[in-house]
Amino acid sequence: MAERRTLTSLSRRSFLHLSTAASATAALGIVTEPMLAMAAQRAVPPTGAVVIDQNENPLGPCQAALEAMSAILPMGGRYQLELTDSLEATYAQMQGLKTEYLTAFPGSSNPLHFTVLAYTSATRSYVTADPGYEAGMHAANVAGARLVKIPLTKTYAHDVKAMLAAAPDAGVFYVCTPNNPTGTLTSLSDIEYLLENKPKGSVVLVDEAYIHFTDAESAIDLVKADKDVIVLRTFSKIYGMAGLRCGFAIGRPDLLARVRQLQGWHAMPVTAVVAAAASLKDDALIPERKRINARVRQETFDWLDRNGYFYIRSESNFFMLDMGRPAKSVIDAMAQQNVFIGRVWPVMPTYARITIGTSPEMEKFQAAFKRVMNGQAAGLLNPRLQTLDGLRVRA
Repeated sequence: MAERRTLTSLSRRSFLHLSTAASATAALGIVTEPMLAMAAQRAVPPTGAVVIDQNENPLGPCQAALEAMSAILPMGGRYQLELTDSLEATYAQMQGLKTEYLTAFPGSSNPLHFTVLAYTSATRSYVTADPGYEAGMHAANVAGARLVKIPLTKTYAHDVKAMLAAAPDAGVFYVCTPNNPTGTLTSLSDIEYLLENKPKGSVVLVDEAYIHFTDAESAIDLVKADKDVIVLRTFSKIYGMAGLRCGFAIGRPDLLARVRQLQGWHAMPVTAVVAAAASLKDDALIPERKRINARVRQETFDWLDRNGYFYIRSESNFFMLDMGRPAKSVIDAMAQQNVFIGRVWPVMPTYARITIGTSPEMEKFQAAFKRVMNGQAAGLLNPRLQTLDGLRVRA
């Protein structure tokens, strides 16, 4: 690990390496631009508004993380690369991995982008779910790769057989589980099937940003088995550190080497590193926040059931809600009520993604949503509903 970060390392100083990293950085601006543009279109929420539109954790960093950040601030003028080494070693030990099997990044978006840039090209396609998280799609466009979007199954899982059939030239198969935006799971057995049947030279990129909210099996065991898989983890969600930026790419060393080549030399934010390290030591953090999220989510679902609204049953800290008409108009109307909800995916134009906030926030959401829907009753339907395999579907 130390040799990767030594400032005097020849590989860190080589012109080719820095040129590659600079190119990746330029590409990254293009990758993130569409989502930044969408964020720019959103009105700035006024003080006191309910902001449940970006899958953030309203609880924020835990107390130990806050104290660790406060303590490190006077040393904020130093890179302190050894802190990142220590965090990587701690996380590797917790996961039962050798340290060279993971790399820390500022969040998990960067390694997502870099993996797509490293393993797709004009001859190697990028395969993802539809609807799915778009960051990798934008990176694939930068790489000049063919973009293959495959509809989810009837249970809103990734259709791995359809993904394989549609892309014998694949470079990356992207599986986000729980899926963003539906909050639904793809089984580990399906990921294993994807790995067993994928084209030679391709990688399966498993995004586990939201897995801590679930009881699902992680794909990290497939990394331990030296499969062609890279797993992404982040502190942005259950740990409440979205604005601090800390995450990991986890994979076989030779796979990560190509991702790190695009990363170039970097120093992690020291505040994020110490906050992450402190959070890992809090054994109660994940189960407590998982329990809180599940309770508030179920309370919200119960209210939606009582009022006849249709939604996709999620296992994460967000869900998709059917407005019964183009969702953008409801999003705008909710903003007028000082409740900011998520965005629309083109394949599901009547749905908007809703982040689970605190209980008081979700009560305000419910009141505002009911006002908006009642005020626009003409043209809105409350279809009869039934339950199938735990999912709410139209009768």
